[in-house]
Amino acid sequence: MDGIKLYDGSDPAAVASVCETYSISTEEFASLRAKTVAAKATAYCPYSQFRVGAALLAVDESAAGATTWVSGANVENASYPVGTCAERVALGTAVVSGIKKFRALGVATDVSPPSSPCGMCRQFIREFCGTSMPVFMFDRDNNFAVLTVIQLLPMSFGPDSLPSPEELLANRPT
Repeated sequence: MDGIKLYDGSDPAAVASVCETYSISTEEFASLRAKTVAAKATAYCPYSQFRVGAALLAVDESAAGATTWVSGANVENASYPVGTCAERVALGTAVVSGIKKFRALGVATDVSPPSSPCGMCRQFIREFCGTSMPVFMFDRDNNFAVLTVIQLLPMSFGPDSLPSPEELLANRPT
């Protein structure tokens, strides 16, 4: 994992330090890990057998900013490119449910070291999550790595990169 720090998820001091860095409680971290691993069990991956689970620590603004959880798992298709990654399932579920504010994302696989989101998912995450939001990547051995969205997708292109619809209309050739 070239230059990426791998943490021992069973080391309370390491977990506490990471939680402090990314402004989540150790209880939220434990829930994120548990929900991410549980989501992995729901994966539909008969072709690759590569299970991926994702969970979002989200803010439900319709419930006075209460913490809420949204999970997803990868869903494959016999036509491989048509499958959907766990991260996009979780984010899509959240967005269509009206949840658009996120504090952390967890991703779990059955391999070690941890796997990071694919390129398509990184761009999808960038669309809906702040660049400083942490993405926790959990492996099968209780280890994890964590990177922010901007570390996963440096020099990213996101909604803030586009001119407003009004600017686009005003500058359209006649």
